[in-house]
Amino acid sequence: MLYGHTELHTGLRWECLPIGLSSYNLAYDQVRKQMKFQLQELDELNLEAYENSWIYKKNVKQFHDRQILRKEFQVSQRVLLFNSRLKLIVGKLYSRWDGPFVITNILPYGADEHTNNTFQVNGHQIKLFHEGPAPIVDDMEIISLMEPTPLDDTP
Repeated sequence: MLYGHTELHTGLRWECLPIGLSSYNLAYDQVRKQMKFQLQELDELNLEAYENSWIYKKNVKQFHDRQILRKEFQVSQRVLLFNSRLKLIVGKLYSRWDGPFVITNILPYGADEHTNNTFQVNGHQIKLFHEGPAPIVDDMEIISLMEPTPLDDTP
């Protein structure tokens, strides 16, 4: 079909559509209505999926917020500071925590102020420093890991 003219295989040219093709026009109208209905259904499904994803995100956020441990620090407590730069260094034996630091001031919204150049840190980046028992010198045994040097056995 070219611009409203119909060419059959015989090469005849029709200025208007033949009567036999009008039944196809009815089918096109039905198909057009059906496609419009399907598009409306797709839009409804899209909106429903959007609402479900919003509800899912809200529930996941609530679950995550419940799992977060609430840390409350007091002034003069000793804490360790997370060193985020060590994420780039590969290795098991690197400690990712610096310190200990002493809290000098507690600011609102979880920010804390520490000694050693007095800087502010977000409360999520610090954890309480637990000191172990102090070693008693009398109970310690010293073990040398170096090989003993052989004595000169010259006859």
